[in-house]
Amino acid sequence: GDATVRRLLSHTAGLQREPHGDVWDSLRAPAVDEMLADLARVERVLPTGRRFHYSNLGLALLGEAVARLRGGTWAEVLADRVLTPLGLTSTHPHPTERAATGFLVDAYSDEAHPEPPADFGAVAPAAQLWSTATDMARWAAFLADPAAVDPDGAVLAATTVEEMRWPLTPTDESVWAAGFGLGLILVPQPERVTHVGHDGAMPGFLAAVYGRRGGQGTAGAMGCAVLGSSGTGVEVFDLSHRLLAAAAEHDPAEVEPWRPGPPAPDHLRGVLGRWWGEGFEYVFSWHDGTLRARGADDPAGKPPAVFAPLPDRPDVFRTVSGREAGELLRLTRDERGVVVRMHWATYRFTRTQETFDGYDFRVGD
Repeated sequence: GDATVRRLLSHTAGLQREPHGDVWDSLRAPAVDEMLADLARVERVLPTGRRFHYSNLGLALLGEAVARLRGGTWAEVLADRVLTPLGLTSTHPHPTERAATGFLVDAYSDEAHPEPPADFGAVAPAAQLWSTATDMARWAAFLADPAAVDPDGAVLAATTVEEMRWPLTPTDESVWAAGFGLGLILVPQPERVTHVGHDGAMPGFLAAVYGRRGGQGTAGAMGCAVLGSSGTGVEVFDLSHRLLAAAAEHDPAEVEPWRPGPPAPDHLRGVLGRWWGEGFEYVFSWHDGTLRARGADDPAGKPPAVFAPLPDRPDVFRTVSGREAGELLRLTRDERGVVVRMHWATYRFTRTQETFDGYDFRVGD
């Protein structure tokens, strides 16, 4: 029904958190057939699409959908389509002989209680992977910079990962400290930096795996993984963010030197420079082979709008990123071929500041 893949991935489908029954009390997870049969007893705890509510049941259902659509078990599809192409050779759905023991550390002493190993059956797609920090840091680097880690797009197209990273919902309506995209947690940092990945827990274990995007000093394909064998060592969750910030500050990426480039095409040179729209000033420029625009007062780190020409419509461009993404930019020329007016998302842009009725406000009527 309306529990779509998109809503399940963003945890906005309204499903209850766990499958039917006391899974975390008995540590007996249902098999797939049992989980599906019990869906008639599962609650919609919130109307679908209303707000964020994390659901391991939703992720378990996505794992089963993957298995049915791709053929094989979710673990087989994962290995074939993600782990093998990215070289994540130490990541498995079940523990190997190298597996660490997970503990619960006593709150009032130094005693550490080993937690029992668990196989979560049909719920395994929600949390059951055994891995190393090296593998998980590479996965985080892929989320931050898929074109660098997976240049052939064997796992996902970079544009698909970009869609996954777009925030769909905050996790707290009062404190917008984190949000969810499509299956990914997004944690904003100062100076237009975002950490993208996931964190979570299993009995005796905590993990935080994030890639860093944006800001000065951030290297390409920058990822970090912190894995802890204590179910209560919550410092693990913050440490990944601190390490990413420290790496960008103390071991920053090399500064790309500026190099001269070719001039703008002749038919676009009249577009470059300052224009006014809605009473605000914008600067149109030509960089890296594309027409771009940004507000005259935009902070340096804010990405510009980038335009791509429409091959079948001269003087019309599509905004492919940045402000007004998806909207059209249309140029109007006079009888001499000079661009005298532009319309961007239907708003008029002129060389001087004008009111909406077309008069220069400095001249009057």
